[in-house]
Amino acid sequence: MRLTAESAYVLHTRPWRETSLLVEVLSERQGRVGLIARGVQGPKRQVLRAALQPFQHIRFDALLRGELARLISAEALDAAPRLDGETSLAGFYINELLLRLVPRGDPLPELYDLYARTRAQLRGGQLAWSLRCFERDLLEALGSGFDWSVDADGAAIDPAARYRLDPEQGPRRLLSDRGHGERSAAATGRALLALTGDIAPDPSDLPGLRHAMRSVLSHHLGPRGLKSWEMLAELARVAPKREAADPEPDSGADGER
Repeated sequence: MRLTAESAYVLHTRPWRETSLLVEVLSERQGRVGLIARGVQGPKRQVLRAALQPFQHIRFDALLRGELARLISAEALDAAPRLDGETSLAGFYINELLLRLVPRGDPLPELYDLYARTRAQLRGGQLAWSLRCFERDLLEALGSGFDWSVDADGAAIDPAARYRLDPEQGPRRLLSDRGHGERSAAATGRALLALTGDIAPDPSDLPGLRHAMRSVLSHHLGPRGLKSWEMLAELARVAPKREAADPEPDSGADGER
């Protein structure tokens, strides 16, 4: 099948055989597509290689055969955001989530729009909140989302309570006699209602929401976690006194310390 003038975002690029690249993209009409870009290592293909870097917005033509497509041409549609430090790790995180959870060949135009919004927000001042919204909308697009305004028993979310997130059934209220460790790893009702209203919560509500969302994502990812989580753990070991950034930002990556 010929893919013509497909708009896409580049998620990941790696060497393929001697002179080629395997490029994973999230396209508007085809969903996630694996592209084989042949013979791109020479000096005359520098412009093409630049267009195939992660976070780049491109338009491409390709010939789809089986699971992979042979890239015919590609051009950059804009300048990819320049990310560093916390924003670079956050971008790596969202790309990795998409690569792990989104199957190839499943058209999900809402994910394309979601990626565009989140990509634009990576340099913003509320990075942690942007990533929580990305996780929420990704789960929804994959058919694994929740009604954030009610708990698993159908009761309205209490803003003063704390909730753990059951990956299958949604928020479950914690009893007041639960230990501190379990409560600190749970989301506040205020944070869940913030997800419902798409309004950023108080910064103090973000750490628990991060932990709660991570438990849901871990369920869908299976026993193998994310490399971005490993990178975050390593950063915490190297600089234990510094609040590490999101992909799991408790505070640092969203600009609120």
